[in-house]
Amino acid sequence: MKKHEKIIKILKKEYPEAKTALKHKNAYQLLVATMLSAQATDVQINKITPALFKKYPNVKKLANTKLDELEKLIYSSGYYKTKAKRLKSMAQTVVKEFNGKIPNNMINLTKLPGVGRKTANVVLQSFFNKTQGIVVDTHVTRLSNLLGFTKNKNPEKIEKDLINVFDKKDWSFISIALILHGRKICIARRPKCKECKLNNLCPSSRV
Repeated sequence: MKKHEKIIKILKKEYPEAKTALKHKNAYQLLVATMLSAQATDVQINKITPALFKKYPNVKKLANTKLDELEKLIYSSGYYKTKAKRLKSMAQTVVKEFNGKIPNNMINLTKLPGVGRKTANVVLQSFFNKTQGIVVDTHVTRLSNLLGFTKNKNPEKIEKDLINVFDKKDWSFISIALILHGRKICIARRPKCKECKLNNLCPSSRV
């Protein structure tokens, strides 16, 4: 069994229910929550979204928002002015070009303002159950380098490297599992290497 296969096997035992922590009921809510999650924790975003979705229950309502009202609701997410502009522009584009429906493919999702491959992958995998790539956030970037899957720092290059390592059926799982592992065990400034089930396979292990 190859190293990456052993790692997948261990991670599946550790995180059998791996899925996005962002609470959502539809594609619109997941897209908004994912856009807000940049430079913020999922826990914080989940505190913000109930009031946000109550005021803006659909993409048309969000498209017609006043920026100052939106900014107040998302203030604690950080970079709220930039995020507010992107959310409104995204909503306006969805209404104008996609008849108010969130696109369900990579090409059209990444046409939306503020939506890159990372965000698109989250929405496609977690809502539409479509695997067209691998989500690469800061945790995935860090752990992929530590585990020796890549030497790159650029998210798109890391995604290509991971796609070449893992089978497509594992693309969705590996990104979420690495995120969860990065939060729980392989913490950036204080990694719990002694507790890590991957320490025998990790070239960066301190054990």
